[in-house]
Amino acid sequence: MRMRFQQRARHAAFDDRGGVTVFVAVCVIALIGIIGVAVDGGSRMRALERADFVAGEAARAGGQAIDPAQAIPGEAVVVDPQDAVAAARAYLASADATGTVAVSGDGKTLTVDVSDAYDTTFLSVAGIGSLPVSGHGEATLLYGLNAPEGNT
Repeated sequence: MRMRFQQRARHAAFDDRGGVTVFVAVCVIALIGIIGVAVDGGSRMRALERADFVAGEAARAGGQAIDPAQAIPGEAVVVDPQDAVAAARAYLASADATGTVAVSGDGKTLTVDVSDAYDTTFLSVAGIGSLPVSGHGEATLLYGLNAPEGNT
């Protein structure tokens, strides 16, 4: 009887039943991690593209605010800084985005920087709740009948 117990104990020490279950569990966790990085990485790229698009469109919207007091008499084609900033901010608000708007000193270039965050789906399990997203847009005034002027 004692000999059978010793044989069973020796056999149990080298028994690998259940080892496949641990291997499968580790592989499934790794695959879910890889899928999570792919999904959240792709979604963050889409969020970056959207931020760039919104910043560019806000800059274009602000660039439409030409100062009529200088443009009509032919003195200069520049934006009215206050109207340009207001138009760009209005576009940002309509796109549900936040950012900064700046007009160059010569009034011919409008720069918009958008900042946001992407809320992760899969990576939140790993403790990464959101990833920063930013975009940049710039509009320069060009005018002319046959060829662009104003970029001199």
